[in-house]
Amino acid sequence: MTARRRRIEWAVRIVILTLLAYALVEPFLLRVREVTIADEDLPADFDGLRIAFLADFHCAWFFPPSRVAGVVRRANDIRPDLVILGGDYVNTGTKYVAPCFAELAKLRAPLGVYAVMGNHDHWGAAQAVREAMRESGFTLLENSGAWVERGPGRIRLGGVADLWEGVPRLGPMLHGVSEGDFALLVSHHPDYAEELRTDLVDVTLAAHMHGGQVTLFGLWAPILPSDYGQKYRSGTVAAPRTTVVLTNGVGGAPIRFCARPEIVLVTLRRRELSQ
Repeated sequence: MTARRRRIEWAVRIVILTLLAYALVEPFLLRVREVTIADEDLPADFDGLRIAFLADFHCAWFFPPSRVAGVVRRANDIRPDLVILGGDYVNTGTKYVAPCFAELAKLRAPLGVYAVMGNHDHWGAAQAVREAMRESGFTLLENSGAWVERGPGRIRLGGVADLWEGVPRLGPMLHGVSEGDFALLVSHHPDYAEELRTDLVDVTLAAHMHGGQVTLFGLWAPILPSDYGQKYRSGTVAAPRTTVVLTNGVGGAPIRFCARPEIVLVTLRRRELSQ
């Protein structure tokens, strides 16, 4: 073996080891990613409303309650008006439900905390998660909706059951909603956006994809639990009848690559009607 070939092989090994080391560090590099949504249906009283969207904790030995506590502190530091939780609070079973929600209960927002269930929450922990939500003072949006009021204005906030482990029903969320209302839907699985047959849902918040978890430098994920390829991997996506804002989630497996964990801070803006 020539000296040049040995140098190349060592360089390749160093690069591989460096990438592997980074993949073990990235799960700790929580960021706040800001997204602005402008819509003509948004009441003037809600202009500038800030929503902290958190999901995919997967609380377990690899994402213990102490990590949940750190996420909660980071979310509270940005002082959102409203907090929305997108599901998958525990990885499986009931062992981590109580300690996870002991930390989540510390979330603070003047307009409250709203939540949906994820597929992992159904894997032996569904009833325990629902009870923990109630005890924490959260509003569970499971095939239901609620009017959120600010001054004389109001917006409709709703959620559907998990696409894999439940039966999503949009009807209750849209009860009383007219074309001029601003409606925000929360669905753990983004694929549900493809099933919408109405234009009444202005924005959909979704999770589940973890940004691909391990990606080819943020461009492509080899494993993605979606029927629509890479479409709903990350970012803000135009679905046929709604705009989908995705989060990479805050937890998940103890390895990530170019799919940083994140809190998504959504700012709502009123867009004036075109003259």
